[in-house]
Amino acid sequence: MSPKGDFSFLSDASDSGNRLDIVVSLHLPDYSRSYVAALIRQGSIRVGGVEKKPGYKVCQGDEISGTILPPENLRFEPDPIPLDILYEDDVILVVNKQAGLVVHPAPGHYTGTLLNGLLYHCPEIEAYGDRIRAGIVHRLDKDTSGTMVIAKTIGAHEFLSSQFKSRTVKKTYIALVHGIMESDSGEITFPIGRHPVDRKMMSIIGAKKRDAVTLWRVKERLADSTLLEVNLKTGRTHQIRAHCGAIHHPVVGDSVYGGRQNKKPSDLLKSAGRQMLHSWRLGLMHPKTRKDMIFEAPIPQDMDEMIRCLRSPSI
Repeated sequence: MSPKGDFSFLSDASDSGNRLDIVVSLHLPDYSRSYVAALIRQGSIRVGGVEKKPGYKVCQGDEISGTILPPENLRFEPDPIPLDILYEDDVILVVNKQAGLVVHPAPGHYTGTLLNGLLYHCPEIEAYGDRIRAGIVHRLDKDTSGTMVIAKTIGAHEFLSSQFKSRTVKKTYIALVHGIMESDSGEITFPIGRHPVDRKMMSIIGAKKRDAVTLWRVKERLADSTLLEVNLKTGRTHQIRAHCGAIHHPVVGDSVYGGRQNKKPSDLLKSAGRQMLHSWRLGLMHPKTRKDMIFEAPIPQDMDEMIRCLRSPSI
């Protein structure tokens, strides 16, 4: 679909009971949920010709229609958020995103996001593309820290997006997971899709799953936990968190995918204030020079301190 255009579809059984903004964003995957929610609020997307809220629960057979408006109808303000810049030139910016920072504006987070900070630091990125995504070509969860690349020009955005789409970008994470991994390395290949009940979660059960491949190797075995180096061959939403939860070694501090564990976690592991997941390295081809580059973000203080404590023989 072009940046502006009309659409219409009938919801099916898999949509029933889900939020309107989620249903529309799943049917129109080129547009973020936050962008869709903003359009619903201003009446550009309707159900049976009637305005609804983004949280409206869709019924099977609902006629959902609307118009995708030009991005200039949705504006977000620059915000002087400090950015930990790892690299910058005239076409790309690489940042070390801090844990707790939301990437895109969304309900409840229209300010104070990474995008707001980028609009302040690089106002030129507002001049092109969907302003909800301006410059952003990939995401990290709010409580996941680490390396992100940002495009500063249209050409860079298109070139980087094509690399992510073709899976040539090398994404390496550091994850602290519950339990001791017996093998030194492995591969998780469970397909991932929206959870059939909780649509905010991803799951290995239910319909409409997509292939997902996670490679891992043990960096260090610690007290009741294992430090992993994780490489993603695909980039599904919550992929590492969902895959680790599925093999009963959830990421420490993950309240969503914590799931079933072999033993009760120690007080130290329970003290984690967020999921201990860090986007460590990002390898890609530079859009202008066409040279391969690798960017690395140091492990953040909260995660590093927990790892150091888990090495201690006193726990």
